[in-house]
Parts: sequence; structure tokens; C-alpha cells
Amino acid sequence: MTELSPRRRRSVLAICCLSLFIVGLDTTIVNIALPSIRADLDASVSGLQWVIDAYTLVLASLLVLAGSTADRAGRRRTFQTGLALFTAGSLLCSVAPSLGWLIFFRALQAVGGSMLNPVAMSIITNTFTAPRERARAIGVWGGVVGLSMALGPVLGGALVAALGWRSIFWINVPVGLAAIALAAAFVPESRAARARRLDPVGQLLVLTLLAAVTFGIIEGPARGWTAPGIIGCFAVGAAALAVLIPYENSREEPLLDLRVFRSVPFAGATVIAVCAFGALAGFLFLNALYLQDVRGLSALHAGLWTLPMALVTAVVAPLSGRIVGTRGARLPLALGGAAIALAMLPFTQLTARTPVWVLMIGYVLFGLGFGLVNAPITDTAVSGLPRAQAGVAAALASTSRQVGAALGVAVIGAAVVSGLDGPSAARFAEASRAGWWIMAGCGAAVLVLGLVTTSARARATAAGSPAVIAASGGRPAGDG
Repeated sequence: MTELSPRRRRSVLAICCLSLFIVGLDTTIVNIALPSIRADLDASVSGLQWVIDAYTLVLASLLVLAGSTADRAGRRRTFQTGLALFTAGSLLCSVAPSLGWLIFFRALQAVGGSMLNPVAMSIITNTFTAPRERARAIGVWGGVVGLSMALGPVLGGALVAALGWRSIFWINVPVGLAAIALAAAFVPESRAARARRLDPVGQLLVLTLLAAVTFGIIEGPARGWTAPGIIGCFAVGAAALAVLIPYENSREEPLLDLRVFRSVPFAGATVIAVCAFGALAGFLFLNALYLQDVRGLSALHAGLWTLPMALVTAVVAPLSGRIVGTRGARLPLALGGAAIALAMLPFTQLTARTPVWVLMIGYVLFGLGFGLVNAPITDTAVSGLPRAQAGVAAALASTSRQVGAALGVAVIGAAVVSGLDGPSAARFAEASRAGWWIMAGCGAAVLVLGLVTTSARARATAAGSPAVIAASGGRPAGDG
């Protein structure tokens, strides 16, 4: 690709950050609008779970495919296609006549979303070729995450209060259209020198596995865990996994190169991502319902109450990146996991009258913990594999985040529903305690795994991974 002027490189970065901003904003805005969606569309808790998980499931399933498609078809073209689908899906969500249609349009949004952030990161990597300049660009990219989290609850609350829940999807439309036009004007086209082959069978097996297991977890409490349909879902998931592993191992260029999990730091980073983002998704889901359905807050006030959490995350996240750069991932992972676990303890005794100052302590601690763990997840994953496989490491780390978010909403929501003996909001606070304990366990798991996966013995498995890969054919899974 031709060397771009500094001004044009900054323009490319700004355009790519727009995609991250609307995707990040969409997550927190939708959560704050859940009680309004519930009232308007007569949705159950499991229905609200699907509003969230329809998006995260499809996104998790397609991230790796989107990366390889961009390498083959062109990164700008894929990026613009993703923006168009995400924008169209947002517009359709705003006019959804029923819960079922809203869930379907959320899945369409996710197809577009899968082509945005991973592809945008690839564009940034190819635009900023100097290491120091690239580091600064990625720092800006990371800061946008905190900004979108901070603005999401407040902006979403204001929109819901003033215009109703459908308005939360309108904001994506002008931003998406502007990004499409700006990408055409400023983002140069680029492709990989050698793109990986497509793996449609592997893609179908991954989607089947995630969808079947998530459906079983979400619908299990209402239909009964021993119902034939629920048992069948788990059986289908197990069968998909049983076929996926040998099939992917037999392919020359698999969708998921399972040999990368022989690196303990990389394998640990994927599990840490699942735990951390499971806790985040579960927190956003339960907290929005608790503040509005139990405490009786408006959507705007609920957003303002959670603003301290988002602001702490926005401040701490770049500091965590600096700590990782100077001292490694061990310290922020340990501190972040401990903070998440401690943050959940006040909520495990939640009532409808829990003092506000107790909630605020939990919010600030959670913002601190999540802000600390996000940067070292990617660093641990990438450093856990040979440099040639940095692309697949980042893609799988992103996939693990979305899998964690989907499972977090599914498992924590199912635990809460199982504890409800009726639709009363007063019972929700007590029933939610099981979900908060699960999130505390996720924080403890981040702490333990952070210590284990950054040990000298664990790093030795990462150092040996190039030899492992060379012994089995020498192809870098992330090449292209």
C-alpha cells in the first residue's frame, strides 16, 4: 500500500474509530433500554436475553470469517459492507413490530458488526507501519472504548426518556452513513498478499455449537432443564463440538487452528476474556433491570448512576496499557480480577433498598477491574503465540470476548430466572443474587488465571509454540 500523508493517516484512524464508537455505544445503549423494550413489546427476561445474545452470538461466530474475507475481498470494501449492514440493521431495529423481529434485526446488525472492528484494526495496522506511531494509534483506538462506555448509558437514558427505546438505534444511522462516505474518500483499499481459504463447514459448526448451547441455557429455566428440546440443544452442541475438533485439525487452513491452544498464555487469555466479558455483560444486563424495575429509576437516571463505572474504566484502561508495556500483564490481570470479584460482593446481598453509596462502591470497583483487564487480554494472547500469528491471536481474543458476553447474559440470566417464583419486581433483587455470585466467581477466575498464565512455566509453552507449529506443517494460522 502507498505511504499516506500524516493527515490522511489521522483521517483513516478517525474513520475506523467511528466504527468502534457506534458498536461500543450500541452495547450500553441497548442494555439501558431493556426495561422499556420489555414493557412495550411484552418481553420476558429470556426475551430480553435474546435481544442481547442474538447480536453477540452472531458476532462471535463471524469475527474470524470477517477477517479472512477482508483479506481476500479487500479491507475497505468489507468495512463499507459491514457499515451498510450495521446501519440497515439499526434502522430496522427501530421499526421492529414485535420482539421476534427485533431479535432478527439485531442478528442482522451483528453480521455487519463482525466486519467493523476486526477489519478496522487490520486497516489501522496496515496504515500505521512505524511501531511507535502504530502504538499511539492503537492507544487512541482503546480510548474510544472507554468513551463509548461512558456516553452509552447517559445518552441512551436521555434518548429513551425523551423519544422512547426505538430512538437508541437512530443514532447509528447518520454515523454509519457518514463513515461509509468517508471511507470511500480517505481509506485506501488493501488486501493480504496471501488470503486464507474459506472454511464454510467450520463456520457452520461454530455457529451451531454457540447457538445450540446458548439457546439451551436461556430457555432451560422456562421450559425445564429435562425437556426434550433443551436436552436436544445440548446434544446438538456436543455433537457440533465433537465434529468440529477433528475436522479443523484435518484441514490445511482451518477456520480455528486449535494448535494455538497449546500455548498456555494464549489459552489462558481466551478463558480470561470469556470470564471478564461474561461478568461485564451480566453486570450491564442485571443492573439495568434492577435500577429501573426494582428501584424505579428512569432510564436517564439509571444511566447517570452507572456513569462512575464507565468513567473509571475510561481513565484506567489507558493506564493499564502503560503498565502492560512496562511491567507486563501479570499485575493488571491480578488487580483487575480481584477488583471485579470484590465489586460483586455488595450485590450478593442486594435488596430493593440497598444504600446508594454501597452501589457506588461496587460500580467504581467494577469499572476499575474491567479497565485493568481489557488491555492485558490482547497482550497476553498475542505474546502467547509467534509474531507471525498475531492476527489470529487478536481475532480469537475478540471472539472470546463476544462468546463471554453471550454466555454471561445466558448463564446469569438463567440463574436469575430460576430463582424467580413470579413476575414481581420485588423478588428480582433477591433472585439476582445468584447472578452476582457468578460474576464474583468470574473475577476470581481472572485473578487466578492471570497469575497462572503469566508464570515462567506458562511462558515456556509460548516460547515452544513455534516449534510445535513447525512440526505440524509450519503454516502460521494467522497468515494473511
